[in-house]
Amino acid sequence: MTELQKTISPVDGRVYVERELAAGGTVDRVIHAATTAQQAWRKVALEERAVICRRFVDAFIAHRDEIALELTWQMGRPISQAPGEISGFEERARYMIDIAPEALGQTGVGDKPGFHRFIEREPLGVVLVLAPWNYPYLTSVNSVLPAIMAGNAVVLKHSSQTPLCADRFGQAFQEAGLPDGVFQVLHMNHMESARVISQLPVDYVAFTGSVPGGHAIQQAASNRFIATGLELGGKDPAYVRPDIGLDFAVENLVDGAFFNSGQSCCGIERIYVHESLFDGFVEGFAERVRQYRLGDPTDPETNLGPLVRTAAADHVRRQIEEAVTAGARTLIDPGLFPASQPDSPYLAPQVLIDVDHSMSVMRDESFGPVVGIIKVKDDTEALQLMNDSPFGLTASVWTHDELAALELGDQLKTGTVFMNRCDYLDPALAWVGVKDSGRGCTLSKMGYEQLTRPKSFHLRTSL
Repeated sequence: MTELQKTISPVDGRVYVERELAAGGTVDRVIHAATTAQQAWRKVALEERAVICRRFVDAFIAHRDEIALELTWQMGRPISQAPGEISGFEERARYMIDIAPEALGQTGVGDKPGFHRFIEREPLGVVLVLAPWNYPYLTSVNSVLPAIMAGNAVVLKHSSQTPLCADRFGQAFQEAGLPDGVFQVLHMNHMESARVISQLPVDYVAFTGSVPGGHAIQQAASNRFIATGLELGGKDPAYVRPDIGLDFAVENLVDGAFFNSGQSCCGIERIYVHESLFDGFVEGFAERVRQYRLGDPTDPETNLGPLVRTAAADHVRRQIEEAVTAGARTLIDPGLFPASQPDSPYLAPQVLIDVDHSMSVMRDESFGPVVGIIKVKDDTEALQLMNDSPFGLTASVWTHDELAALELGDQLKTGTVFMNRCDYLDPALAWVGVKDSGRGCTLSKMGYEQLTRPKSFHLRTSL
């Protein structure tokens, strides 16, 4: 009997979409088709690949309004915010297409009489992309588009929460005229995904998800010599130095903590504020959070939607309760948010003070609308606390002193250092994590290095 995957919308708790899960021979045929198609696709000129991929982007964004509404129903992001993901998708896709000639071009190694020597980058083969639900297009385009530009075939398995996102990729590539088999979609359970990685001829796995999920990918790939790119969790810190304007820091850090209901691997989850600014910062921060409107995400006036599922909201509730029991103080009255209900994905935002690193809310990923704020006396204390984490995705420093930000950034154990901004990916910069935030790289020219292998040519031209 065919297994059905049911996507429960956090908006109203109803089944929003169903998909049949592929298994066994169906999956084998998809991977075989990808392997066959890739052999022809790798021979297509880069310029022609770029033409097709640009048509793909055009076809995708032509449906931006429908895609935005589907996003809201699948994972709960307010409709007022959903179009931003489409814009980010377009920015990243077009940038990666534009830089492909430079990133994939031949590398010379200097003249040597009687020899012609150079390095080329050739595609890996079949790339399996395992994409998450929280930013389903932004995370997947990071690997899908450059993998295809580099001459690979791609099989995309999207989160069970956002299956329509994979289908939208497929429709746009079909409209763009991509040859059959170069891009395919599989809806699979975890067991079947592990079988694909461990037994079938895929050549690279790009995974975005949880730390336990990353370990599962590594385990599945352990008996094969294939690479894995792992973008995992985060507990991203911000440090507010004494020389920054309070209004600017408050406005941007509230948005960095609560956009998408805090469901971002690079969202702000802990804040350290210099003691000279602490009281004013906390007062302004809490007041701004109180202005949020929690409710039906299909309402354009809503700017805080439900979490993706009740279990995710319950995790955040437990973190808050444990912190309060241990001495933390809450600054937000949940009564201000009548849509917040127990046993539901609708959760009021919360700001905590009198917290420390013994508490889960300051140590473990929350992935929800809560943030803890700690007073620090100087840069040294802030740096120690920022690095006191098993995660290392991004960190932000809020200051007018660029030199101070650079000095701190040099000592921060993180993949990206921000100054006066947060929760943003610039496609020109490498997106990387350290520690439990993963390994590998997407975006920028360096992102292409993960999806290709170097091949050296050493040609003796004079005998």
